[in-house]
Amino acid sequence: MATIEETPLDLEKLEAFVFRAVDEVGATLNTALVVMGDRLGLYRALAGAGPLTSTELAKRTGTAERYVREWLNAQAAGGYVEYDPESGRYTLPPEQALALTDSESPAYLPGFFQIALGSVLDSPHITDAAQSGEGVGWHQHNHNVFDGCERFFRPGYNANLLTSWLPALDGVVEKLERGATVADVGCGHGSSTILMAKAFPSSTFIGSDYHEGSIETARERARDAGVANAQFEVAPAAGFNGTGYDLVTMFDCLHDMGDPAGASRHVHESLAEDGTWMIVEPRAGDRIEDNLNPVGRAYYGFSTLLCTPASLSQEVGLALGAQAGEARIRDVVTNSGFTHFRRAAETPFNLVFEARR
Repeated sequence: MATIEETPLDLEKLEAFVFRAVDEVGATLNTALVVMGDRLGLYRALAGAGPLTSTELAKRTGTAERYVREWLNAQAAGGYVEYDPESGRYTLPPEQALALTDSESPAYLPGFFQIALGSVLDSPHITDAAQSGEGVGWHQHNHNVFDGCERFFRPGYNANLLTSWLPALDGVVEKLERGATVADVGCGHGSSTILMAKAFPSSTFIGSDYHEGSIETARERARDAGVANAQFEVAPAAGFNGTGYDLVTMFDCLHDMGDPAGASRHVHESLAEDGTWMIVEPRAGDRIEDNLNPVGRAYYGFSTLLCTPASLSQEVGLALGAQAGEARIRDVVTNSGFTHFRRAAETPFNLVFEARR
């Protein structure tokens, strides 16, 4: 009879893993604490204020000192703020202040934490779906997912869309300056649509999304921004209206679709003969081992809790996942009739592809 040999335990490795897990629990809890600090204005009150006591910070923000004291200690333990034991005061370093308070900075992080918190809050639904194999639609999530998603992606779009992504596409900026028609598919709250519309007033932009609540927000944002050359419609990616588009854009959404191939075919039909399709996707390598890094870890987490369930909730349910990689995106695009596909630009968080008929 065969015997099973037990692998001897390395107790040092076990201890190291346990303490790493403790740190992970602290990091998980800190996701909620960052959202708390953002909503209560604690980071903004600390930014540039120099050393403050918990009492001084509570007074500045109209919050309860006992909560603020505990929050500050948690932030100090995580390295988000600095603590001086002699004075009993806390300081927000300028680097953290930029990342936690400047919404115009590409390093702005509160939205990242907010969408993570929303994903964790909805995780019981995903756990149930993982047992049944059913999907969970984007519309079924809580507001932290919707708001956090827009707040997370908007700084990256502000930093890159006009300065590097669009200029990387062959002849597109010139068309937009002269006056082009653009479909921004899966536009969510409309940040990308409004950004382009403000930059190119001679062009017309139509944002679309299947989520009615997001389209309502996009319309409000456009009105608030005084943008007259952008409109928004509720429509699926494989059924948005119009033809002859000079440019179709999809920002961080193709992999979420149940039928990305069907959406790709619809884009092919809706483009003008010399039109361009810009596809912005999460940065990912083609092999699993290429993505075993901090960025890949975050995206695999979001893919498990948001992207894959969203795709599985729709017809076809291809479930590309947030770490699909360039090769799989290329297959979806070229199998739909596009003859030109290339990587046009990239950032630490995104890959930008250009497709032409």
